[in-house]
Amino acid sequence: MPSTTRHTLNRQRQRQNQRTEQTTAEAVAPEPATKTRPRPEPRTTEKTEKTEKATTPRAAAPPRRLLAALCLLTLLLGAFAGWAHARSHALTDTAAAQNTALTDAARTSEVKGQAEKAVNALFSYDYANPKTAEKAAADLLTGKAVGQHRTLLAPVLAQAQEQKTVVTTTVTDSAVERIDGDRARVLVYADQSSTSTAAKAKDAAGNYAGAMLALDLVHRDGRWLVSAIDTFSS
Repeated sequence: MPSTTRHTLNRQRQRQNQRTEQTTAEAVAPEPATKTRPRPEPRTTEKTEKTEKATTPRAAAPPRRLLAALCLLTLLLGAFAGWAHARSHALTDTAAAQNTALTDAARTSEVKGQAEKAVNALFSYDYANPKTAEKAAADLLTGKAVGQHRTLLAPVLAQAQEQKTVVTTTVTDSAVERIDGDRARVLVYADQSSTSTAAKAKDAAGNYAGAMLALDLVHRDGRWLVSAIDTFSS
């Protein structure tokens, strides 16, 4: 075999051996450390679970001081409720005892009757006999009721003579709200009719309305006088 051919074969063998060694080295080389992540240790999880189990009962249980405060608050509220109930009952009994309208039927009937007569007289008016209305006001009114009655009757008096007005008031119902000693308060319901005879009979005007009043009365010299008048729309 010529030397040139032998030399060529030796080179080829050396190259093949180098390639084989390189491939083997790459196959044996370990993977980079960055590709793998360390897993959490199981001991840490076990410690966390144990810690939660240990702390949960303590957090759920209320402190002893809080329990004591709640018990004390319950006792105080119970005591206050009992006192408030007793106080309310005492005040109710006192008001009922002072209100004679609830206990004295005869006196209640007297007050009711005189209040109805007063309203009929005070709020009726006849242009032909004005002295009757004036006498009723002088006999049945006292205190601020004098001015209140005058104000209520002023629109009628202003045109009574010109229109020849006749106003008739009739009480339809009444109720005594309270009687306390020589003072009383009565609610009165009344019907009012007003007519004018200034025009001819066929043109005569007539008006009808309802009225609701609250009267304060005071007992003087054996009779009940109207001391205040409150009006309401009916």
